[in-house]
Amino acid sequence: MIRLEALSKCYRVNGTRIVVADRISAHFPAGRAVALLGRNGAGKTSLLRMIAGSMRPDSGRILRNGSVSWPVGFAGSFHPDLSGLQNARFLARVYGVDTDMLTEMVEEMSELGRHFRLPVRGYSSGMRSRLAFAISMAIDFDIYLVDEITSVGDASFRARSERIFAERLGRSGAIIATHAMGMVRRLCSEGALLERGRLYYYQDVEEAIAHHNRLLGAAA
Repeated sequence: MIRLEALSKCYRVNGTRIVVADRISAHFPAGRAVALLGRNGAGKTSLLRMIAGSMRPDSGRILRNGSVSWPVGFAGSFHPDLSGLQNARFLARVYGVDTDMLTEMVEEMSELGRHFRLPVRGYSSGMRSRLAFAISMAIDFDIYLVDEITSVGDASFRARSERIFAERLGRSGAIIATHAMGMVRRLCSEGALLERGRLYYYQDVEEAIAHHNRLLGAAA
């Protein structure tokens, strides 16, 4: 379970004030896959990072009951001078996971080949995301935070990523930020829409999609 209580966050970009959260209060129930929808720039990634604990809100608080992943697809925490293998071993120790088992799973799942033993500094953004996805899936979390991970890689890797993630949802919840409505309908039962600092929560994911489509139509 994740509960947001009067959560606020804003920042300035080129002199323009961007509001991510304006005293948002919401409840993401345990064991549910929730789609996080919104236009580009609405603040979905920032909201996920606040929930993960890697970004501080300006005010309010976030209550978490259970283990929460970092945003799957976000690879900013890897040490660039360490190899993918070394980064995986480090995270296995941090989360108390069997090192050999985790690294074997990550090497197979990430499909990085020889690059798995080379410094992350030389990885492309797609390779970093593959590594981040594989490590996330190799660690059991109660709630997964997902930021467009299935857009990474070729069609075969995207299909495989979604299949692996769907298996995790059999025992875990998730908040999934994505523009892929097909994936939303396949994986999510509920939805939330972020717009101008407000969060609209729907227990029926189709209602969230309809709200999202209305906003896109109005913008067009």
